[in-house]
Amino acid sequence: MGKAKALKDKLYGAAVLKMSFRLRGDEESPAFRFVYPGVLRDLELEDEAVERYIEENREAVEKAARGSTPPMGTR
Repeated sequence: MGKAKALKDKLYGAAVLKMSFRLRGDEESPAFRFVYPGVLRDLELEDEAVERYIEENREAVEKAARGSTPPMGTR
């Protein structure tokens, strides 16, 4: 069995997913509406926590969502 993900890793993953849709203007798309709630459920996260993480880490999240991941220490 794999090691459980830390909360900040879960938040980072969900935030990058959400931001990738947001940057394309696709938050209302059927794909986002299907995938994102499932990710929140699977990672046991609330959307409010993801939004807070985005606000606190916007530069790193946007960079990753655009396809360039930051060094591990900046998450």
